[in-house]
Amino acid sequence: MPWIKRKLRGNKVFVRVDDNAAPVANDKGLVEVLYKLSAQAKIYNASVSNLIPTGDAADETPIHSDDAPPPGGTSDGASTPASKASPKSKSKASAASASAAAPLPKDAIIIYTDGACSGNPGPMGIGAVILNGEHRQEVSEFLGTGTNNIAELSAIETALRLVPRKERARPVVVHTDSSYSIGILDKGWKAKANTELVARIRELTKDFSALRFVKVKGHNGVPENERCDELATGAISAR
Repeated sequence: MPWIKRKLRGNKVFVRVDDNAAPVANDKGLVEVLYKLSAQAKIYNASVSNLIPTGDAADETPIHSDDAPPPGGTSDGASTPASKASPKSKSKASAASASAAAPLPKDAIIIYTDGACSGNPGPMGIGAVILNGEHRQEVSEFLGTGTNNIAELSAIETALRLVPRKERARPVVVHTDSSYSIGILDKGWKAKANTELVARIRELTKDFSALRFVKVKGHNGVPENERCDELATGAISAR
């Protein structure tokens, strides 16, 4: 099947379409998307409603590529083909998609973060995607040696500090796959380690009038979460 270019939260992606250039959606309204067109690319799922034209007439021409993964392909990190997925795996994927597609506050700044650690402790990297209207900012940074929890918290801290002070009165929604970070920063867990880092972030959150944390399932096809993982692990590889 061919592919066509669309925008997904400000980022150009390749969307699988039929011979009439219409997105091929499943019964949940999700289509397969790629960030790059190659046989090794990861396949993600995105809601049709989140895909918009790029505004470039050249992007409306379907692309046929023998290198692209087949429909329902399982290249690194891709979803299991729907025809072979168990009811349990389908239910998890649907839950993750529903979480990612949940209504967001009007005029919200949307943040995705992830921390990676090669060994625990080991070399750390962080990744973040900040979506502020049409503006998209990506962060990929190597932090040195530490633990996975330090990396997860540091990714959140870095992303929050990049929100301009004058815009911190707006709704800000932080998505993370770290249960530890959610517990420490949103559920009142007592910090038994990393106390200085936790105290610093808690103080920082006081600058935000409407800050909300959302837990997403890692490595489950949420495009921006997967992108943050690429940015975090890429920072370690590139150190």
